[in-house]
Parts: sequence; C-alpha cells; structure tokens
Amino acid sequence: MRDDIPEAIRRSEDEPAKSRVSAPVLAMGVVAVGAIALFTTALMLWPKSEPAPPTAAEGNPSSPSTVPSSPIPTTAASPQASPDQVLGHFAYAEAPANELEPITADGSITMRQPAAQAYRKMSADAAAAGIRLTVISGFRSVADQNDLFFRVKEQRNQAVSKRAEVSAPPGHSEHHTGYAIDIGDADRSDTNLSQSFENTPAFAWLSEHAAKYSFEMSFTKGNTQGVSYEPWHWRFVGDRSSLETFYRAQHLKPGTP
Repeated sequence: MRDDIPEAIRRSEDEPAKSRVSAPVLAMGVVAVGAIALFTTALMLWPKSEPAPPTAAEGNPSSPSTVPSSPIPTTAASPQASPDQVLGHFAYAEAPANELEPITADGSITMRQPAAQAYRKMSADAAAAGIRLTVISGFRSVADQNDLFFRVKEQRNQAVSKRAEVSAPPGHSEHHTGYAIDIGDADRSDTNLSQSFENTPAFAWLSEHAAKYSFEMSFTKGNTQGVSYEPWHWRFVGDRSSLETFYRAQHLKPGTP
C-alpha cells in the first residue's frame, strides 16, 4: 500500500534509514579528529630539551675552551731555549776520524786539518814572541765526553745543571767538532783549565793575536749560553765548515759566543 502514500511523505520516511547508514562513518570521523587533537596537545605539552651548546670546534665565543691556540709571543723576559740545546749546550756531530790530524808531538791530541794547521802556525808564532802555548785538549769523542761528564759529576757530587756550567753533556761539546781546543800556558801549568789563566802571558798574547789565526774564545764572560767563563777554551772559525758549525747551530751574531 506504499503506493498510496504521497511522494513527499515517502521521502521523509526514507531519510532516517539513510541517516542510520551514515552514522558509523560520522562516528569514525569524530574519533579521528579527537585523536589528532589529543596528539597535537601532547606534542605541545611535551618537555622541550635545551639544544647542546656548541663545542670549541663550532666556535662558541663564550666557551673557555675557545682560547686561541696560537703560542704567546716570546719576549726578552721569557726566552725559549733552542730545541737542540741541553743545559745551555748545543748539539754537535762528531768529526770523522779521517779528517783529524795530530797537533802534539806524540799524536795524542788531534783537530780537524784546517784547525790543526792554524794552531801549529799560531803556536810557532807565539813561541817566536817568547810565549809557550800548551795544548790540554782537542778533539773529544762522544764516548770520552760521556765519561768525563758523568764520572766527574759523581766524583764531585754535582747536580747535572752545576756540572753543565763547566762541562758539556755528551753529544753537546764543541770538542766533538774537531775545531775546539783547550790551551794553557806552558810556564804556568797551575792555571790550566782555570779562570786564573786570564792572568797569564799566554792568555794576553791570545787575546791580542788569536783572531789572526781564526781562533776565538767560545765562552766569554756573561755569554748567552749561560756557560761559565772559560778563558782557556777556544774554537777555530777559519773556513766555511767551522763557521757554519758554530754560528748556524747557535743562531748568534758573530762576536757574541
């Protein structure tokens, strides 16, 4: 009898059925919206962690670790020792045996050939002037210096720093080069290896004439290396090899041994 119902009324009766069909879909939409709202709220309320401070490598200007790594300029008040120094003494290579020759009659003391020749000439001229020079020491090997440094240090009960004021550590003696020599006055042997040698005629003659033979005193009074004054210790600087051996190693200006 449904055909007897007017069309407008039949349409109004069908609408509840349609609503019943779409209700689940509507409910799912509401749930989804609610879930999104809860998730968004949770994100907003979640504790925020502070970003880690930049590391020194990232250049944080306020971090103590970003102190400039460049070295502090050296001043006269804070000198830096040369890396090839030990207790104020520079490192020297040992002279080749085939470049040494005797400067004494018995052949026990040697120097490099140009230094030996210069010393023999200087000694002969000094003798002609009535001055008798005597040789105390010339070339010295690293092994000999090792014994001299440590044995005497122990005998004298010296600290190494005190011993280094008068004797170079092994590997750091000018005697290794074959260009250095210890000179005494043959008529005043009591002044050998002593600062009192400066009061002898031999020292006076050397002070006036040694430069003519290319010898100079290594350790003058107040020398920059901090080595004790040694008026008996002289070195030959009469050729390129000897000059570069001493002045390249020491980074010093001529005239300031």
